[in-house]
Amino acid sequence: MLLATPLSDGLRRILKKSMPVFNRLPTEERSRLEGLINRFLSEVKFFGGGDFEVTEEMRVLIAAQACLLIVNQPDRWYKTLETIIVYPSAFKARERTYDGALELEHDSVRAGESWGRGPVVLSWDHAAYGAFIDHDGQNVVLHEFAHQLDDLTGSTDGSPPLARDHRVSDWARAFRASYERLREDAGAGRETFLDPYGATNPAEFFAVATETFFEKPDAMKREEPAVHAELVRYFRLDPAQWR
Repeated sequence: MLLATPLSDGLRRILKKSMPVFNRLPTEERSRLEGLINRFLSEVKFFGGGDFEVTEEMRVLIAAQACLLIVNQPDRWYKTLETIIVYPSAFKARERTYDGALELEHDSVRAGESWGRGPVVLSWDHAAYGAFIDHDGQNVVLHEFAHQLDDLTGSTDGSPPLARDHRVSDWARAFRASYERLREDAGAGRETFLDPYGATNPAEFFAVATETFFEKPDAMKREEPAVHAELVRYFRLDPAQWR
């Protein structure tokens, strides 16, 4: 029922004002997105970090960006996600690193993080920016929810579950080659098309590639054609058609 229910006029006005891609979606995909947003808002609970108050605008804008990833994937859902925590801006998180056998902990400043089988944590400033500025390849909500899709296999490793007719070998070949090229270029200090943060590990590469695919599809098709083709098959859409 929720999937067939349009958004209220108030929520739709928020998206039309603050998420330009919503206005560019074809009618069928926009209708499907509205239904997914309704389901998302019904099933996922939002909490403010500290004493931050999460508003209706925040909830619908975050939900819309998350659901954009699955607008043409009715068989996929964020089935392990129950909670989103929203901070007003970038937040501190404890990070654990290793130097040989030595374990180190320190604070890092983040715009978002995604926990497998756990919550997504977001900076509202960054989430709102990503919704409105949709052509720079930077979108924290798309990034963190790409991790959520990746984790549906039970392991966040840059290889999300693929459709039966989508060959794992094709995906692995395209992503491995591009990831290794990014690692080499980033390590040498050369300018890269994809955000060099994607060279951190294959999971971050998939999340960075997802941001770029949705926000700079024409450039990605030109610069990373093999990865672009795999993402078109995976997401079952081409954002270039929305421009």
